[in-house]
Amino acid sequence: MSITTPPLEELIRDLPPSLRLEVHDFVEFLLHKRMNSVRTTLRQDWADAGTLTAVTMTSVELQHQALIWRAE
Repeated sequence: MSITTPPLEELIRDLPPSLRLEVHDFVEFLLHKRMNSVRTTLRQDWADAGTLTAVTMTSVELQHQALIWRAE
């Protein structure tokens, strides 16, 4: 035995106008949220270009320097 539910459009049609507006706003929010959550892969092509060859600090020294930069 399966329970069938009415189509979404029918349920929305049965709502009063103010609640239909809320449903509309919520659906727009969900669509906007979905479009903004699409992630792209992190680009690291700069690392292959030899951009950091002039950096003479170790990773630990660089972390300490970053702390100093944040404090300024």
